[in-house]
Amino acid sequence: MQGMDLKGLEKAVMKAAAAVSGADDVLIVSHIDADGISAAAIAATVCERLGKDYDVLFFNKMGEDAIDAVNNSSRSLVWISDLGSGYLSRLSRDGIVVTDHHVPDSSWRMGQTTLGEFNRIMHVNPHDHGYEGSSDISGAGVTYLVAKSIDPANTDLAYLAVVGACGDMQDSGNGLSGINRMILDDAVSNGSLEIKEDVRLYGRETRPLVGFLQYSSDPEVPGLSNDQEACNAFYSRLGIPLRKGGRNRCWTDLSENERAAAAEALLDLMKEKDRTRLVGETYVLTDFPKGTDRRDAKEFATLLNSCGRYNDAPTGMRICMGDEDAVEASKENRSAHKRNISGAIDLVKKNDLLKVRRFIQYFDAGSEIKDTVLGIVAGMLLNGDGAYRGLPIIAFADSDDGVKVSARAEKGMAERGLNLSEIMKKAASMVGGFGGGHNVAAGATIPGDKKEEFLEIVEDLVSAQVI
Repeated sequence: MQGMDLKGLEKAVMKAAAAVSGADDVLIVSHIDADGISAAAIAATVCERLGKDYDVLFFNKMGEDAIDAVNNSSRSLVWISDLGSGYLSRLSRDGIVVTDHHVPDSSWRMGQTTLGEFNRIMHVNPHDHGYEGSSDISGAGVTYLVAKSIDPANTDLAYLAVVGACGDMQDSGNGLSGINRMILDDAVSNGSLEIKEDVRLYGRETRPLVGFLQYSSDPEVPGLSNDQEACNAFYSRLGIPLRKGGRNRCWTDLSENERAAAAEALLDLMKEKDRTRLVGETYVLTDFPKGTDRRDAKEFATLLNSCGRYNDAPTGMRICMGDEDAVEASKENRSAHKRNISGAIDLVKKNDLLKVRRFIQYFDAGSEIKDTVLGIVAGMLLNGDGAYRGLPIIAFADSDDGVKVSARAEKGMAERGLNLSEIMKKAASMVGGFGGGHNVAAGATIPGDKKEEFLEIVEDLVSAQVI
């Protein structure tokens, strides 16, 4: 594709790989979401295999505490994954590797005056080489490229990069693309992943058949979503038993003929525009037991999110690194995550919190929704029937340091010129906050009394961008 510089990216990867390989010891700093946890697990595994002493710190954002941890670390190298690119000009120490996919800090390179200053930070980011960080590769993917460059044997970690990409919803549509496709090929080649064409609703491995359809939200299935009786009747019409051998059946328990019949019937119910989102590529992680939430890449990503969003990212990393005790320890996180997401969506819908303006839609959850799951809720609402897909959705929730903002939009809006990363960064700075992210998924933190002013600025910026 025009403008893409794979060789330039590979050169940056090799430079970062050399820095990691030559370090005496390492501090790994990463984000708390599924992508960041996957990235941290890749980096930690690399350090273990190299025999290096390392520590891992997780942060919700690159705030003052994270910046201080980086700049004041006594480790010979700090490896920042799925974070850091937007704050390069704030990083002052020598010996930093950043493997990230968020929009880079534009003031960083403009402020460099010597070659030595360029070399102080080994920065690996797809945006620097013509790729799109919201779809072509995730933070875990960039981290994986460095791991693979250090030792080709690290291709056994490719599946974690796929999990990270799915956690960042880069598989939306009909599957992974861009550099993600190359990483996917590595995972398939080493036998840790199989690509299967199937219904892409969440819970293929773990949700009972009725719940699989009843709680579907991305996309919603007309006539079945949120209707238990209708879901029961759906399977009854097709002659598909819900139980077998005394246990509830899941989607992956169905025979090939049963799945084909059910998929065809589901497609008949879908709106034309949603049919391609219902059936497409799914990613089966073959090293994990059937019927577990580590068998499907999207379910694995949700498992990691359930750890990170509830202040337990280290448990998620332990799961990625094969610690079976961590899987058991994460059960409470999973239950809380599912309850909170479901409750948050119900809260917005039942209380008619979603408001529509000319160029945007928004809701203010106050303290009723955890700020750590706000982006997930906004994305699920945008992909459901309760929101307008042609408008960006802006979500507010109270947080410890102000108001957390999450912004989401459909990919088609990016093609029309929308860049939520630029909008969040500019609008937040104009009200005394900070922001950034990707073109269709971004966020900010702003003062509590600036929400209305912030919305007005965002709406002006959206109207100026979208053709």
